[in-house]
Amino acid sequence: MKRFLRVLAWLLVGLLALGLFGGIGGVVYLRASLPKTEGRLALKGLSAPVEVARDRHGVVRMRAASLKDLLFAQGFVHAQERLWQMEFQRRVGQGRLSEVLGEATLAQDRFLRTWGFYRAAQSAYERLYPEEKEAVDAYAAGVNAFLALGGPLPPEFTLLGFRPEPWTGPDVLVWAKMMSFDLSGNWEEELLRHRLLARGISPERLLELMPPYPEDAPTILSAEDLRLSLKREEAPSALLQMAPPRFLEASNNWVVAGSRTATGKPFLADDPHLGLQVPSLWFLMALEAPGYRAVGASLPGVPGIVIGRNERIAWGVTNVGADVQDLYLLEEVGGRGYRYQGRVVPYGVREEVIRVKGGKEERLKVRETLYGPVITDALKDPPKTPMALRWVSLDPEDHILMAYLGINRATNWEAFRKALIHYSAPSQNFVYADTEGNIGYIAPGKFPIRKEGHTGMVPVPGDGNWDWLGYRRPEEWPQVLNPKEGLLVTANHKVTPPGFPYALTYDWAEPYRAERILELLRAKEKLTLEDIKAIQQDQKSLLFRDFRPVLSLLTPLSERSKAWRERLLAWDGTMAPSSEEALVFALWYAELTRLPAREVGEEYWDEPRYLLKAMKEGDRNCDQPETEYRETCLDYAALALERALDRKEGLRARTWGAVHRAAFRHPVLTHTPLKRFSDREVAFGGDRYTVNVGPFDPKTLAMDKGPSYRQIVDLADPERSLFVHPMGQSGHFLSPHHADLLPLWARGDYLPMTFAGEGRLLLLEPGR
Repeated sequence: MKRFLRVLAWLLVGLLALGLFGGIGGVVYLRASLPKTEGRLALKGLSAPVEVARDRHGVVRMRAASLKDLLFAQGFVHAQERLWQMEFQRRVGQGRLSEVLGEATLAQDRFLRTWGFYRAAQSAYERLYPEEKEAVDAYAAGVNAFLALGGPLPPEFTLLGFRPEPWTGPDVLVWAKMMSFDLSGNWEEELLRHRLLARGISPERLLELMPPYPEDAPTILSAEDLRLSLKREEAPSALLQMAPPRFLEASNNWVVAGSRTATGKPFLADDPHLGLQVPSLWFLMALEAPGYRAVGASLPGVPGIVIGRNERIAWGVTNVGADVQDLYLLEEVGGRGYRYQGRVVPYGVREEVIRVKGGKEERLKVRETLYGPVITDALKDPPKTPMALRWVSLDPEDHILMAYLGINRATNWEAFRKALIHYSAPSQNFVYADTEGNIGYIAPGKFPIRKEGHTGMVPVPGDGNWDWLGYRRPEEWPQVLNPKEGLLVTANHKVTPPGFPYALTYDWAEPYRAERILELLRAKEKLTLEDIKAIQQDQKSLLFRDFRPVLSLLTPLSERSKAWRERLLAWDGTMAPSSEEALVFALWYAELTRLPAREVGEEYWDEPRYLLKAMKEGDRNCDQPETEYRETCLDYAALALERALDRKEGLRARTWGAVHRAAFRHPVLTHTPLKRFSDREVAFGGDRYTVNVGPFDPKTLAMDKGPSYRQIVDLADPERSLFVHPMGQSGHFLSPHHADLLPLWARGDYLPMTFAGEGRLLLLEPGR
């Protein structure tokens, strides 16, 4: 597939070159595929004119006479700027990548078809409330209005030789399903634990390798917030509490009451940490219609504002990581069915036809159960026992769009809470603030009720004895209004304190980011907007603070190790891109995470509390079998420092930012010569545990996840609020807004998050 794409790309580069060197064909064609941003356009489907203004950064502000026209125009503008992204996302959700990309994506399509994301979107569309359906249909009609113009399409369509089909309602809903999948990783954790137990690792040892959330670490809500009596939390089994998933997407948000700010009104900050990509995941917009006024981050392909504010309230989200997926072990009977409640239930079988570029077809038979699809059939290395998936996002009914329509229009806490009653998945930590000075928190979602003894941590028998008993009621969701301390912080760490009546999950992020945010928020009596910005940009590593004593105790194995140990002990732990110490620490920690590789079967094992305990108390993995000497864990740490310095010399890099680069890749063009136009890299600091997060692949040090969007809302004067996202507003690599926001994002600057703004004006008018 890569070779095929390269050939086509060189043809397109040739067209471009003709234009650059005096010809007109290449540049004229490519420039004609840029969106029209000024003048007038007549569009069938509008009932009244809509103003679309773009400022000098390409941020879009739209004003319409009705919500229906507004969402129609939003679909049109999203398609203008991000049509290829929307098409790619739609095909991911449909499991139809191979139709345009060839056999290279067949395995991915099989996986996606087996899960049935698009079938779930179709089912949800059929059951939408009238208001939701009108919004979805209006948005899809706007996308189709753009397609109906018949102009040149973005370069990706020329490269791959196809035109997109008209948009439908399920196309709008399927990306919400894919976002839910991206933020729901429990099924992988269950498989991991299943595999480790199958390797002969005992439950007790598993608790050492994957330690439970620390008892003294912060929780988002306190017992006082929830009016709970304090008590020790007891685990009903040895496998009940585990460490965080190693690949869970991360985010930060916090809200500070006016009693703690210099303005006397709240500040609300949010920065979701998701995949870095070309184009950006988000699109900045301000939307206005009678009874509707919202500004913030929108998702191309989906109507409304996902994270942002209106004139009265602001909201931010981070992932709860709630356990809303379960794997069920199936006892097969003769290959024709599985045992359930003492009887044999035959598999339901649906056939999925996967078309492949070039005319080939593959017919995939997907086995269905009472729980859901048998997803292990689609895995590269499936376990011996087949497993079916139960997941809330595959339920036939889903009204998450109704929740967001309500949030966008809410003017107070009660309206905000009422809107969230419709929320399904992925569960998010919603922080809230309003111009009256209130702050709040709520974790909405469809949380399964499990039988006692079913923790959701490992697969359970699919025999009917461990079925879900329903979902928690909205009044049972964790929530608080105006907590006594005057601040709320979420960083994917544990939501509820001991004494809360049920578990959302047992997989929580390490508390480093939460601890650092709380430390900085509590450091000043009165916080300013500049303080909030500084916290959002902070890259001091509490991971280093924890591992510094290990450095002081180890015995260096060479003079260079001795010199570097002294440099690191004198360092303050800030993972700045300009820091050489940050590079050495990152390499040393990466080497430390190799410690249990032989035992767990994974090259790197990023579990800091396991590693710290090993360094302090010893561990069976520290002794190296290839030597006669019996190494201690401090010996292992000293050897890891030597290996880190060897690796640094091999890199020939002096600073962290020289090798730790935030990488933005186009899903298709990155495999072609056109990547020089589409892709970007910038030096970046941080690590997985810093507030301004910089997670990296321990093998390559590359960073492909990070702050995908940042916002800071000032409730004393909402028009002073700030937002930004990396790359730019346009998905077209010839647009001046393709990557113009990347330098701002990289250096920690922002754009004004306002409804006001001057620039190019496009008037969309009703057409025939």
